[in-house]
Amino acid sequence: MVIKAEYIWLDGTQPTARLRSKTKIMNFVDKETPPMWGFDGSSTNQATGDNSDCVLKPIRTVPDPLRGADDVLVLCEVLQSGGEPHPTNTRSQLEPVALRHEDKDAWFGWEQEYTMFKGSRPLGWPEQGYPAPQGPFYCGVGADEVFGREIVEEHMDACLAAGLTLSGINAEVMPGQWEFQIGPVSPLEGSDELHLARYLLYRIAEQYGVSISLNPKPVRGDWNGAGCHTNFSTEEMRSPGGKAVIEEAIRKLESRHHLHIENYGDGIEQRLTGKHETCSYKEFKYGNSDRGASIRIPVVVQTEGRGYFEDRRPCANIDPYVVARLLLETCCD
Repeated sequence: MVIKAEYIWLDGTQPTARLRSKTKIMNFVDKETPPMWGFDGSSTNQATGDNSDCVLKPIRTVPDPLRGADDVLVLCEVLQSGGEPHPTNTRSQLEPVALRHEDKDAWFGWEQEYTMFKGSRPLGWPEQGYPAPQGPFYCGVGADEVFGREIVEEHMDACLAAGLTLSGINAEVMPGQWEFQIGPVSPLEGSDELHLARYLLYRIAEQYGVSISLNPKPVRGDWNGAGCHTNFSTEEMRSPGGKAVIEEAIRKLESRHHLHIENYGDGIEQRLTGKHETCSYKEFKYGNSDRGASIRIPVVVQTEGRGYFEDRRPCANIDPYVVARLLLETCCD
């Protein structure tokens, strides 16, 4: 019996990598341990034509909810032809950091915002001009307030069928913009799942003739941008007295603010302006329940004295492997 395995990887496009995929027909018995494979790196900004072979190393296999049956999705790392990690393989840079801090039992929650486009305009926007001002669209209900729900619902079901740690969805502030959440889950696993969830979203929207944008400021002007707010905690933060540990971590984050900003997504200066529920990228501040801060301390932390913090700086187009590595290094080293 043969099955279809969709091999998925991150390419070398700069400044923001793209997902790529191709299908391998293989024996059912190889489903749990899919073999290494290769691709033309000269077509993905990962090699030159005179030395173009790159290697796909499977690192996570899940059921394929789109094709069904026994077919699978295979998330891969990219290796060079000699077997060493490719320079674009940011997962290989996170892995030793995650292992070094394994005893911290770090949890990540990814809040992935995205914007649906039909042609050159966000889904649901009039052909000319603009929709009504922001206000009724966040968690809205009704055909005049939300657009693309059928895609969102189908994506939610697909993520659950694939066994991903999906924890919720909601319509966002700008019409045509939505969010899904992954986690809480460990650094490597959560980052892998965010990429798989992105892949499923792109593929499902493709069937509707809709494109998905992770642009941090998809529409200029008085409209919210798109982020990937990152919730972070360690076992110590979640334990009694954890708020003090959270506050110590926030002080460390402040000391490395510029390093994080440089790695939190291309176009971050367009989104973090100090308006539209953001803090300016030029400054660092934190606050209780403050969505205009760099770091928000949720109300549950205030009442229970332990829990997690929300880093509101990451853009929608982040590489989660990079963000997870930086948060672990800054808060735990």
